[in-house]
Amino acid sequence: MTVVLPLHDTLTARQAEHVVRQHAREAAQWQLTDLFGHDPGRFDHLSLQACGLLVDFSKQRITQETLSLLRALARERGLDRWIQCLFQGKEVNWTESRPAMHWRLREDAEQAPEVDAQLVLMERIVERLHSGQWRGCQGDAITDVVNIGVGGSDLGPLMASVALHEHYPAVGVRPRVHFVSSMDGSQIAPLLDELNPATTLMVVSSKSFTTVDTLSNAATARAWLERAFPDMNGAVPRCHFIGVSAQPERMTSWGIHPDNQLRLWDWVGGRYSLWSAIGLPIALTTGMDYFRELLAGAHDMDVHFRDTPWERNVPVTHGLVDVWNLNFLDITARAVLPYDGRLKHFPAYVEQLEMESNGKSVTRDGSTVTHHTCPVIWGEVGPNAQHAFYQLLHQGTQPVACEFIVAARHGRRNGNSAELQPLEDQHRLTVANCLAQSRLLALGESALPPNEPLPAFMHYRGNQPSTTIMLEALSPRQLGALVALYEHKVFVQAVLWGINPFDQWGVEMGKRIAKDMVKVLDTGEGAEGLDVSTASLADYVRQLQEN
Repeated sequence: MTVVLPLHDTLTARQAEHVVRQHAREAAQWQLTDLFGHDPGRFDHLSLQACGLLVDFSKQRITQETLSLLRALARERGLDRWIQCLFQGKEVNWTESRPAMHWRLREDAEQAPEVDAQLVLMERIVERLHSGQWRGCQGDAITDVVNIGVGGSDLGPLMASVALHEHYPAVGVRPRVHFVSSMDGSQIAPLLDELNPATTLMVVSSKSFTTVDTLSNAATARAWLERAFPDMNGAVPRCHFIGVSAQPERMTSWGIHPDNQLRLWDWVGGRYSLWSAIGLPIALTTGMDYFRELLAGAHDMDVHFRDTPWERNVPVTHGLVDVWNLNFLDITARAVLPYDGRLKHFPAYVEQLEMESNGKSVTRDGSTVTHHTCPVIWGEVGPNAQHAFYQLLHQGTQPVACEFIVAARHGRRNGNSAELQPLEDQHRLTVANCLAQSRLLALGESALPPNEPLPAFMHYRGNQPSTTIMLEALSPRQLGALVALYEHKVFVQAVLWGINPFDQWGVEMGKRIAKDMVKVLDTGEGAEGLDVSTASLADYVRQLQEN
């Protein structure tokens, strides 16, 4: 059923936005040092807890009144009804006439039997690999698994597999898991040089099973295996390939045996798919018990988002604060800064999730937007970033909103206390840096010891807003809650901006044009219709390749 709700530019919504803009004109003069000085209970008023996460908004340039006005704006935009539509499976992805039911991937088996059926198949595969029972075409146990995907079929599994690498399966031996996504072969070629084809399994993950990047790498992997086993070509696909897709016919046509196929559905967007069989590399890293814990943490956040009043609702508040920064304070950049090396791929994951979802310029009624719809997002592991772009954050000329992500405890599972103590000491130092940096960004020189005059080139202006997200520990359940928090925050923002966060037509058009360009590079056919720059560059490449 197509969702029909009031458009974002109704009279009451415009009135609510006008009130927020009046408030923002006052807020433009606020200093965080003054806000903290005037309200000793600011942290208590502007921090929330849910699903093992503590989220501190007190270093944002907001007050309780700001949030109240933003919630009123969200009500006029119909956010409450859009949340209902999301969880009722209505066509919130209206440009593709689909629901967006990634939340269904983490429901109980009784509520989502088709999802549970795929998880059961996935568990059998995981158990076979961990027990050494999955054999290559010469009878060798698999030791290495290569995930071949791109975008959501790569970034989500990669991010979570690295983040949860210390969580071992309860029994058996896990294979080494590798990831390749680049279509130019620069990742897969050196990797294959290091692997033994007799003990290597390929996982080809593509929702459509037409993605050129993924199929190019898969073809290279198949050719590598067929060269190694020239007399066993029939056994190669069955023993050395698993497919994950919403298109089983295409998997079969490509050569993946039906017994080695895992399914997902059209109502799952690629960047929302790590909870499905696309997450097989995560389960191979952690075991299925921990993978189900990851799902459970996301489900916890789903329930919180759906059922909690907005005053205590973390994804709603997070989304409103980001809209406030972008559209009312005109802060057009945001840095995502995890203070944990295990989350080193999280900034890239957030970049894709947010910019692919909300990098849109057309509203629900087909009109051009008149406001920003997504900030420019980048990030890096905090301690590395401190020695790189923090110079710009502290003393640059433009405002940047920041998100600090840190675990209160390191939470490493393995090792005795003597082995773990150095890690705990390092973790404490990392947390100290995280808190110190957010404090300095917010308060500037007032965060420094008093009576310490500084020359102009050492001036710290402060007043840079930030949110701190603190996990109790980096566990599968809390990582699941963290990722789901960002998913739902993106939805909140999209509703206020009046856009569809679940399509990606800009990506699709780029793929289509790239296919046409291959002909130009091969033969020159079609060059006459190109602009002079592109035609000349293509001609230069073709000449070099021919010589």
